[in-house]
Amino acid sequence: MPFASTRDWIQALEQAGELQRISAPVSTELEITEIANRQMKSPDGGKALLFENPTVPGSQISNLKSQIPVLINSLGSARRMSMALGVNHVDEVADQLGSLLKAKPPQSFGEAIGLIRQALELRHAKPKRVSTGPCKDVIHRRPADIHGKGFSLRNLPILKCWPDDGGPFITFPIVITHDPDTGERNWGMYRMQVYDGWTTGMHWQVHKVGARHGRRYYETNQKMPVAVAIGGDPIHTFSATAPLPDGLDEAMLSGFLRKKAVEMVKCETNDLEVPADADFILEGYVQPGETRGEGPFGDHTGFYTPVDPYPVFHVECITHRKDAVYPCTIVGKPPMEDFYIGTASVRIFLPIFKMNFPEIVDMALPAEGVFHNLVFVSIKKQYPWHAFKIANGLWGMGQMMFSKIIVVVDADVDVHNTSDVLFHLCANVDPQRDTTFSKGPSDSLDHAPTLPNMGSHMAIDATAKLPGEGYTRGWPKELKMDQGIQKKIDSLLGGMH
Repeated sequence: MPFASTRDWIQALEQAGELQRISAPVSTELEITEIANRQMKSPDGGKALLFENPTVPGSQISNLKSQIPVLINSLGSARRMSMALGVNHVDEVADQLGSLLKAKPPQSFGEAIGLIRQALELRHAKPKRVSTGPCKDVIHRRPADIHGKGFSLRNLPILKCWPDDGGPFITFPIVITHDPDTGERNWGMYRMQVYDGWTTGMHWQVHKVGARHGRRYYETNQKMPVAVAIGGDPIHTFSATAPLPDGLDEAMLSGFLRKKAVEMVKCETNDLEVPADADFILEGYVQPGETRGEGPFGDHTGFYTPVDPYPVFHVECITHRKDAVYPCTIVGKPPMEDFYIGTASVRIFLPIFKMNFPEIVDMALPAEGVFHNLVFVSIKKQYPWHAFKIANGLWGMGQMMFSKIIVVVDADVDVHNTSDVLFHLCANVDPQRDTTFSKGPSDSLDHAPTLPNMGSHMAIDATAKLPGEGYTRGWPKELKMDQGIQKKIDSLLGGMH
């Protein structure tokens, strides 16, 4: 730690026995994703895969070996996610973040965010500007004839993931934008459908920060400068997906996690700054009001999202390393690589949730819920209706507003054991008494609501009931083994080994 390049990350994976090289030619159209999907569905996420000779159908090197290897599933296990973070377990990072809050207990959520920002700067996490970097080893500017011969996006081994996808999609882009009013930087991860060698879609949904930045440019009818980084230290990719509170810089988070400031270099065609260690940089702009049909796309929901109008990204310049590797992922019915990335985010940012709700013990987003559909949270219950207070509070916190079903259980229930949660849900819940509904924003990718981007949410109180909640029968005592006997038997069994 930190990793200076994707190739450094590959070397670390290989030394740890976490990488499988595939030297045979494999097509970027469906074949790589078929192999990757099988690996992701194997126990504990399988191995990271390096396709050394991907072929790119329909490109100017049609069906020939690409010069650019493809790395996939590199973050697709708990162990690899911890390796990328430079720790033995992601909870170590949560402890570091929690200690920042405990050092000077904040009095409000806003104060906590300010404290975190200040702490990140003190930890030398503030990005460092440099004059150049490996991402500028090779520079390709957009030609006058964008359909002519020459290097373009068509030369990159960009995957077509699922049979009915609308085309190839860039799936691990770090999309960099600035707020035109405050100058605040944002890293987001929004899939990008490749339309031709110099044009893509930009799938920023209505609730995303990138879309908010875009609206301000639309109001003044100015071209919106955008840069896209692919690769570099894997922490950059993780940071772009992290559910940071609004106003915190993902580049600063990346510096904090890697314990070294991210070196940033100015783009060739605009004033945005990008990670100098990236494998590829796409520079360009989004024109206000210009949209194009984007999709279908096989999404993390396990279903195809339909064709919808989204902004168009015009690429003006592509820069890359001489030894570039193309990192990517696929999403679909879980478990997939994104499950491990999302789980790490929940673990790392749990101290922020606990700062707002000290009664929270733990939280989990089970794979079956594909992030926004299902949340398990355990609490130290203190008073009647406490579970619903927690659910309503979580719906008011950033991307938690998309949580369709929140199940609240008691402190002694292991939220990472779905079987344990379901047992207590089935045992403790009277459906009419213990459920409540709310209306609010829904994930744009959720196909279930009648209208897009809005729907209902449900909280289920699966805790033991208190008299003040209308339960008068006397709550029964749950079966549990005697702890003293457990320890005695553990000791006996251990001695037998």
